[in-house]
Amino acid sequence: MSAVKEIEAAIQNLSLREREELMACLPALFPELNGDAAWEQLIRDPRPLLDLSALLDQVEDEYQGNSTTFPETSDTELNRQS
Repeated sequence: MSAVKEIEAAIQNLSLREREELMACLPALFPELNGDAAWEQLIRDPRPLLDLSALLDQVEDEYQGNSTTFPETSDTELNRQS
């Protein structure tokens, strides 16, 4: 049995709480997943995100009221690393 298969089998035997703990550790184990994993968790979270929805609604209202107060951006700006 390969190491990957052994790891898969071990993960399948974890309790729900242990799997959740493991999922929380994955970004540290796989740094390349860190940003995407956080967004994926938000996207797949079944709980309503009322605060986020309210904030997005507020920003949308402000944008509809006066879009000139929102500066335009470019691909170069978005790709710039801080």
